[in-house]
Amino acid sequence: MAAAAAAAAAAPAADAVAFCDLRVGRITKVWHHPTAERLFCEEIDVGEGAPRQIASGLREHYTLEQMANRAVVVVCNLKPRPLQGFESNGMVLAATSPAGKVELLEAPAGAKVGERVSFAGFEGEACTPAVMGKKKYFDTAAEGLKVDDALRASYKGVPMMTSAGAVVVQSAKGGSIH
Repeated sequence: MAAAAAAAAAAPAADAVAFCDLRVGRITKVWHHPTAERLFCEEIDVGEGAPRQIASGLREHYTLEQMANRAVVVVCNLKPRPLQGFESNGMVLAATSPAGKVELLEAPAGAKVGERVSFAGFEGEACTPAVMGKKKYFDTAAEGLKVDDALRASYKGVPMMTSAGAVVVQSAKGGSIH
C-alpha cells in the first residue's frame, strides 16, 4: 500500500490542457447578436446530437459568410455564461498574431465533427465544467497555447492534432491562442 501511495505521489500531475475538452465543431448557423456590436451568435455542431449555442467576439474580424459552415475548434467543458443576454455554451478558439490580427483555428478537411483534438504526451480525461471553472484549467492551458512557425496550433510546442492532421491558422505565426 505504501509503495502505491509513493508511486502516485511521484507520478507527475496531468497537465492543465489534458482536462480541457477541445473538439472539432462545424458552425451550422450564425447571426449578429441583436444588442452587442462585437458578438456573433452561433449554433455549432460538436457531435452531441443538438448544436450548442455559443457567442464569440469575432464580428470585427469576420463576416457572416466567412463564419457560416466553417470547421472550428471549440472548448466544450466551460460553464455556460450569459453574454449580453445570450447564454454561451463553449468558446470558439482563435489566434491573435503579434501584430494583432485575429484568425480562427482551422480544423483540417476530413476531421470529424465532435472528435476531441489532442496534443501528443498531454492526453487525459476532460473534467466537468464545474471543475474547469474552479481549477481554471483552460486559463492555465491558454498560457501554453501558441501558433508555431509552421502555422500549427500547438501547446508547449506540440501540435494540436485531429485524426485528419494538424489544426492550423492562415498567417498568425507566433500568435497566442484564446
